[in-house]
Amino acid sequence: MTTTPITLQQLSYFLAAVEHGSLSAAAEAHFVAQPSLSEQIRRLEHQLGVTLFVRTNRKLILTDAARMFIPHAQRTIAAAEEAAAAVNPVRDLTGGTVSFGTFSSAHHLIHTDLVANFRALYPQVHVRIVGLNSVQVADAVRDGQLESGLVALPVDDRGLDVGPVEWAAEAVYLTRDPERVGHPLSIQEVAQSKLILPETRWGDMDPTRRQLLSLAQNAGVALNPVVEVESPAVAMELAQRGVGDTIISLPLAHTLGATKDLHWASLTPPLIETFAFITRRYASLSPASTILIRIARQLLAQLPQAAIPAGGHADPRPQGDPRVDVVVDDPDAEPRNHS
Repeated sequence: MTTTPITLQQLSYFLAAVEHGSLSAAAEAHFVAQPSLSEQIRRLEHQLGVTLFVRTNRKLILTDAARMFIPHAQRTIAAAEEAAAAVNPVRDLTGGTVSFGTFSSAHHLIHTDLVANFRALYPQVHVRIVGLNSVQVADAVRDGQLESGLVALPVDDRGLDVGPVEWAAEAVYLTRDPERVGHPLSIQEVAQSKLILPETRWGDMDPTRRQLLSLAQNAGVALNPVVEVESPAVAMELAQRGVGDTIISLPLAHTLGATKDLHWASLTPPLIETFAFITRRYASLSPASTILIRIARQLLAQLPQAAIPAGGHADPRPQGDPRVDVVVDDPDAEPRNHS
């Protein structure tokens, strides 16, 4: 007897032959050619090492082995159908849980609308949104703890599929001192400031801090922040209290109201944060995750976005930024000060 596994198709063909009493009728019921069905039953007999039918010109006669085998085949088919039915809520979006990770400050930008919009469409699906540093999100997706995520680039893409850039935001220098931001700041000027940096746990592994480190290394200077905190919101609060200056995403600063008290300027070259969706490589997304990503993409499209021209130099003014205003009746007018 061979160790080749028995298939559900073979069991289904066997039970159809039992029910209809002939191979031709069984084949017709399954919409297959009789030779194909007969071959599968012969393989089943070979794998079992017994004869299941005595074939006559008029009908099939069941052997004792066939009669003993029938209830086991029926239970196996029923169990397979029950297993398939168990995932129907996930497939039909009538149950199950969708898990999605985002970069840490996304909860200030899209979380509420993301969850509310998804639940309005699929109220029976549970939603698990996890806001972490992008490094953690990448690890969680890679390990299968999260099905997909939205992260700041770059991240370690081993075992991941990283989609195209979905959103770009400028990280700007924020300070209480308006005289510091009359012009775009060089990395040398940033290095000389009292700098407050967020994401202290991840340090230079954090995507934005990696970009800052690269700029500093290329310029031959060192960044020595006077304060390091975990939260960008806390960094801005400290900057508002005059403890030091910080570098934060401009859309986030606007959302949290920090630009009411702080003045800002671009860096030169501009520091652009880019964001993309990630999934585990070779994994198939559930319908819920596919729709959640679609909603997140729509929400990102509504946020102010820094343009990244083909040459790689980003426009330092986020589109739709209310603090960059041009006098429209003067064709030679320059944008006004960011203060």
